[in-house]
Amino acid sequence: MQRLKTTFLLALLTVLMVTMGNAMGGRSGMVTAFVIALGMNFFSYWFSDKIVLRMYGAQEIGEHDHPTFYNLVRNLAMRAGLPMPKVYIIPSDSPNAFATGRNPQNAAVAATEGILRILSPEELEGVMAHELAHVQNRDILVGTIAATFAGAISMIGNMLQWGAMFGAGRSDEEDGGGIAGLVGSLAMAIIAPIAAMLIQMAVSRSREYLADATGAEICGRPLALASALRKLHMASHQLPMQEARPATAHMFIVNPLTGGGLMELFSTHPPMEERIARLEQMAVRR
Repeated sequence: MQRLKTTFLLALLTVLMVTMGNAMGGRSGMVTAFVIALGMNFFSYWFSDKIVLRMYGAQEIGEHDHPTFYNLVRNLAMRAGLPMPKVYIIPSDSPNAFATGRNPQNAAVAATEGILRILSPEELEGVMAHELAHVQNRDILVGTIAATFAGAISMIGNMLQWGAMFGAGRSDEEDGGGIAGLVGSLAMAIIAPIAAMLIQMAVSRSREYLADATGAEICGRPLALASALRKLHMASHQLPMQEARPATAHMFIVNPLTGGGLMELFSTHPPMEERIARLEQMAVRR
């Protein structure tokens, strides 16, 4: 279900970008914006593991450094049929974890010192299974594709705004005429990037649901992952990650940035209550 939803959302981003390109009056601007966004996100996709690990001061460990945690990850990777990822510990008391890497052969998983302290072995296994599920489902690639389309749409929106302000673009006959055409172009230039960002966030939320389900299957303990999420949700509010950045918030198992109300629409993570409820339903069905 979540895979189908992701496909639909990515198709919606494609349609939105094509519509924006047509509104701009041709393919050249659309292609230019897409190529620029693709280049930016390709760099992010290829080097994101090194960038984000360095950003949070993550330290790579081997079996001799932290045998319990390292072997836990190795056993889960074997169960999932994945190559052994690099394992990192982040020097932060705020409990959280993430996975990164452009493919399973170049993956890395990281956990904070805080999460290693507060979770039971079963709960920690559930969390790391969730992170390995992101690797297995190639969510870094999916997120990069969504970001590329959203970034291109945002650039086209900026082009439309500048074009409308300086009278560039189509003739009055082509765009519906004068003020009406100007207002329409400006409205699309403002609304479309917001819509693209909302769709991108929805893609991220759908991949979190999928990682929860896949992770629960890998570790075989949906309730352990549900218990871990409940603990992490409470602890992240009591001990927030001060060094967290919006650009990397989507990578963590629990959103290190908080918000409510309308901000839920712009959240990279689904509501925690819903995530826990779905895992509990999985346990009942097993």
